[in-house]
Amino acid sequence: MSEPTMVTAAIIERDGKILICQRKADGPFPMRWEFPGGKVEPAEEKGQAIARELKEELGIDATIGKEVFRTRHRYPGGVHIDLTVFRVESFEGDPRNLAFEAICWVKPVKLESFDFLAADRALIEWLGKQPRDA
Repeated sequence: MSEPTMVTAAIIERDGKILICQRKADGPFPMRWEFPGGKVEPAEEKGQAIARELKEELGIDATIGKEVFRTRHRYPGGVHIDLTVFRVESFEGDPRNLAFEAICWVKPVKLESFDFLAADRALIEWLGKQPRDA
C-alpha cells in the first residue's frame, strides 16, 4: 500500500467569514469546493508548502499560524491523502482567483451547504464545533 500524499490547506478568515475555493470544471473532482492549499513538494516543510500554495493560488503573502487540524482520507480509485490544516494569522494582498473556478468568503455556519471534497468534510464538522467570536 502506498504512502499517502501530503497535502496542506489553510483556514483564512476575514470579517467573520472563511475563504473557500471551487475547483475548475476540467480538473480532478470538478466543481467541488475546498479550502485553499495543495500538495507538499519533496524536501518542503508543510508550513512552506501552504505559504507557497497561497501565493500561487491567491496571490497573497500569508503568515502561517499553527496547525489546527489533521485527517487522512482515501478517495475511490486509490488516491490517499494526509491533510494538514493551518490557520493563517495574517496576509498581505487581496486574495485573487488565480487557479479556481471561483472563490468566495462564507460564514462558517454556511459551509455545510457547499459541495466540498470528502476529505474536507471532517474539517467542516470540526470548524462547526469551534467557539466563534460574537
